[in-house]
Amino acid sequence: MTAREHYSVTEAADYLSTTVRFIRRLVADRRVRFYKVGRYVRFKRADLEAYVESGRVEPITAASVRRDLRRAA
Repeated sequence: MTAREHYSVTEAADYLSTTVRFIRRLVADRRVRFYKVGRYVRFKRADLEAYVESGRVEPITAASVRRDLRRAA
């Protein structure tokens, strides 16, 4: 079975394991790329994955803490 390319708001919420309200807020704030098909809003899987990847946070390491402390001084 192949993965779908386009998702509705409900399907996007399921895909990201969030609520429909959160997805609608992302659309209202234009924080995620979306497509209008008539009156419907659709999302490409790649755009949803790009949104998730843009929120990636690197783990803290001892070296990064020392580097940040040197910058602050």
